[in-house]
Amino acid sequence: MQICTTILDAIGNTPLVRLNRVSEGVEADILAKLENLNPGGSVKDRIGVAMLQDAEKKGLLKPGGTIIEPTSGNTGTGLAMVACVKGYKMIFTMPDKMSEEKRSLLRAYGAKVVVTPTNVPPDSPEHYIKVAERLARETPNSYMPNQYVNTANPMAHYQTTGPEIWRQTGGKLDMFVCGMGTGGTISGTGRFLKEKKKTIKIVGVDPEGSIYHPRFHRNPEKPHQYKVEGIGEDFMPKTMDMTVVDDVIQISDKDAFDCARRLAREEGILVGGSGGAAVYAALKAGEKMRKGQTIVTLLPDSGRNYLTRLFSDQWMKEQGFL
Repeated sequence: MQICTTILDAIGNTPLVRLNRVSEGVEADILAKLENLNPGGSVKDRIGVAMLQDAEKKGLLKPGGTIIEPTSGNTGTGLAMVACVKGYKMIFTMPDKMSEEKRSLLRAYGAKVVVTPTNVPPDSPEHYIKVAERLARETPNSYMPNQYVNTANPMAHYQTTGPEIWRQTGGKLDMFVCGMGTGGTISGTGRFLKEKKKTIKIVGVDPEGSIYHPRFHRNPEKPHQYKVEGIGEDFMPKTMDMTVVDDVIQISDKDAFDCARRLAREEGILVGGSGGAAVYAALKAGEKMRKGQTIVTLLPDSGRNYLTRLFSDQWMKEQGFL
């Protein structure tokens, strides 16, 4: 019998799917790891389980406790699933640029959502991470996993995502292309793959306005707002290991959103702007590769979070993208 004891057992082992129509003209094989098919709808399900299991083992999270976390939405959902299964309360802080669908989803799990201004510097007391830290100090019996510093974040990908990709490809891959947010996915997965095969290139994907691309290429950093959700940062998280990264490709909002819309209409794969950015970068990298080589790219979340945004013609026109 193949029965999951809880929904948490359904996390991971997501499919690897060849892209056919959007990759026309590119000789290399482009394979997409569909993390949107995790039960909570994103790659962050993996770290939600990993961080809370780690906290329980260390005695940091006690029965009846409250989980407090700053999130762009997806980590909140991953944590919320665990909280519901194990009986924890939840408070999440989220910048106001994130979609209403993400807020509604967290509330559906029973979470309290505190919305903070996006356009503030990282050291502002109104920044979503600072607000979460304050709430954690003020709330008795609370625990803040803090995905930006928690080593269980990259370790979850070292232990699960990397091995899955290696097994699914039979070790036949030449490049891994992945969005850069907290750095957990690219650092953990990238480290595992490089330990298996030194010649694999690890390529990060960064939105215009984030710091990773200019920092990697030693250019002036001019952080500014961008519309793509879930990737990019205005500071360097401790969970980002830049020594694993071989290159960083910068992507515009328009290119990310256009590619996500193409994936839905040409491949039947509904993912968010971060997934569109990852595939756009993989196509760009693939232009320099030859037949017989393989690129694996990771699509972090479902497009169902963005139906009123990048999949809305009206919203796209209002933003000047259509």
